[in-house]
Amino acid sequence: MKIVVDAMGGDHAPQVVVEGAVQAARTSGNTIVLVGLEDQVRRELTRYRDADRLPIEVIHASEVIQMDEHTAAVRTKKDSSLAVGMRLVKEGKADAFASAGNSGAVMAAALFGLGRIRGVERPAIGSIYPASPAPCLIVDIGANTDCKPEYLVQFAIMGVAYAERMFGISNPTVGIVSNGEEADKGSMAIREAYPLLQASGLNFIGNLEGKDLGRGLATVVVTDGLTGNVIVKLTEGIISFVGRTLKSDFSEGVRNKIGLILLVPSLVLALPGLLMLSPSLRALQARMDWREIGGAPLLGVNGVVVIGHGRSDAKAIYYMIRKAEASVEQELIPAIEAGLERYELAEDV
Repeated sequence: MKIVVDAMGGDHAPQVVVEGAVQAARTSGNTIVLVGLEDQVRRELTRYRDADRLPIEVIHASEVIQMDEHTAAVRTKKDSSLAVGMRLVKEGKADAFASAGNSGAVMAAALFGLGRIRGVERPAIGSIYPASPAPCLIVDIGANTDCKPEYLVQFAIMGVAYAERMFGISNPTVGIVSNGEEADKGSMAIREAYPLLQASGLNFIGNLEGKDLGRGLATVVVTDGLTGNVIVKLTEGIISFVGRTLKSDFSEGVRNKIGLILLVPSLVLALPGLLMLSPSLRALQARMDWREIGGAPLLGVNGVVVIGHGRSDAKAIYYMIRKAEASVEQELIPAIEAGLERYELAEDV
């Protein structure tokens, strides 16, 4: 397959984008199409001795949409890396598009370039929730700050299609974020969406409070983009805070350093047990590392689009590309189309 990567997207582009693309090309064997200012991209590729032997293509785009630009720039910059990349997917010359650029601009470019899947009123951005003990997808995390009840139902349908294909979970559970478990809690949109979700044919389990997200009660968590964005970024901030605090507490101060020295004999004795635990510890670390999540799928546009963090480093770019590859392999777009038809028919009945 061919994966288009926006070489100019992100806070540290094109250097880290090219580095992540090289890693992906080495690993998967799929063709990576880097779209951007050709001279800059090729200059970065010269850093890698094997670049000429890797399945990497470079396509020139004369314009760049900056991280602080939005929809207006997408309309005016017809030869931006976003616009050129989306056209490649639209024309069937590539299978997916991935970018760590401004998420609003990526969404606008996808809507203009690819259009929506038939029946989708509003595309939504999904994100793996890192603090759940089981696979969990939150939809939406920023594309739609104000939502009608019907949008929330469609987010759930698209999220279920994603969970079935990407998580391998049959008939995944669906919950909606609210400020109480009772059906009459929440905003007007949430209260009106509740009976629609009940009648949709989805495996709807009801309202979820904030404390429930970390318990793995639902595989697909539905919310408006404002709430979802706050949830995900707050969780990432807490995870980062805990990590920094633990590191600081254990490494700073004379008492802590003496304590660590005294712990060395005990750690040596515990080494066999730690080695047995290491696969689980690595899995936990990977689940909590936003870079390994692989970016966020833009659900509802007529093509595979994955959006990475603006602050992505090469590791994050690599996993963003792998997420796009997996979405193509699992035929995500046909799965969403089938899900919309199946559950909307059930709702009509």
